[in-house]
Amino acid sequence: MKILVLNAGSSSQKSCLYELNGETLPEESPPPLWEAKVDWSHHQGFAEFEVKTHCGAQWVEKVKKSDRAQVIAQMLESLWSGSTQVIEGPESVDIVGHRVVHGGQDYRENTIVTEEVKSAIAQLASFAPVHNPANLEGIEAIEKVLGNVTQVAVFDTAFHAHLPLAAAVYPVPYEWFEQGIRRYGFHGISHEYCAQRAAHLLQKDLQSLRLITCHLGNGCSLAAIANGRSIATTMGFTPLEGLMMGSRCGSIDPSILIHLMRHHHYTPDRLDEVLNKESGLQGVSGVSADMRGIREAIAQGNQRAQLAMDIYIYRLQSAIASLIPSLGGLDALVFTAGVGENSPEVRDRACAGLGFLGVQLDAQKNQNSPKNCEISTPDSAVRVLVIHTEEDWAIAKACWQLC
Repeated sequence: MKILVLNAGSSSQKSCLYELNGETLPEESPPPLWEAKVDWSHHQGFAEFEVKTHCGAQWVEKVKKSDRAQVIAQMLESLWSGSTQVIEGPESVDIVGHRVVHGGQDYRENTIVTEEVKSAIAQLASFAPVHNPANLEGIEAIEKVLGNVTQVAVFDTAFHAHLPLAAAVYPVPYEWFEQGIRRYGFHGISHEYCAQRAAHLLQKDLQSLRLITCHLGNGCSLAAIANGRSIATTMGFTPLEGLMMGSRCGSIDPSILIHLMRHHHYTPDRLDEVLNKESGLQGVSGVSADMRGIREAIAQGNQRAQLAMDIYIYRLQSAIASLIPSLGGLDALVFTAGVGENSPEVRDRACAGLGFLGVQLDAQKNQNSPKNCEISTPDSAVRVLVIHTEEDWAIAKACWQLC
């Protein structure tokens, strides 16, 4: 079975093709036959293609941007044409899986795409205006290029769909909850994958583990996982709530927004822009939304960059600690995604504040670019892991299991 995965963002489209043979899934993710990325963010008016295959073939090109759907079609055509060809033609693709950020209250499981599902994704764009339209765009591009191939929507919110009501309902008029205003949670594909991978690495039954998974990338969220399910998470109604992020503020006092609207004439659109794109590490430091840029600025003595890092760590530590009571203890702490996997300093400082729990890092393991391994000492009361999140592989597995 050849499974194509599309993972769309606001300014990029990532894709890969897996081939799965046999009646069981492999324990480890196989290398994709083909991987591609189109990025619209680096040069205005242009799209950058980067395609590579398992045989080492590569295609890199910058083209004048036309319609996004046409660009996606051009990316897909590299599957069966040119130097990166790995299949005979579009009919060789058996199924296509899509990451869809917001599934609302109705879509709590991975779902075969129908007209009804497409309509729901479009309607939920008001909850995820950056991501859901891009996800739908990918689905429609596949319809044009691959015809009636089966498509599967894998929802980022699904893993959090069974949060206890005490965790899901906001302390506001109950009518709001009835209107769909509740905690949905995000990064669910990553959190679920990392929980399963942690159980495998620890050689434990997932149902027996109390985990906190820390997805720390440009967007950041935590999930408390018990019995294999998310029971608490830091992102909420939208991906803006929770931790301090690259350019998103995370949780702040709502009265700040009322103050800005009343006394500084901020509009809803302007607030949306500031809170999502001009806050977080970027807003405090004035330097970068990228942790690497923050660290470089700190090394040069930039005090605002240092403050941004300190706030980031303070809020991360506080959020980790706040989730522990919901679990009744903690067996393992997992770091994943761009910052979680690649910043020893963030892991070290986050864990340093958890010493009262008996968390102890092995300094050498933490520094040695760990991947899919434990970085805590043998006598640490809480196991600490670094896991490489593989959302694309998780989506491919979901397609295989559904079909």
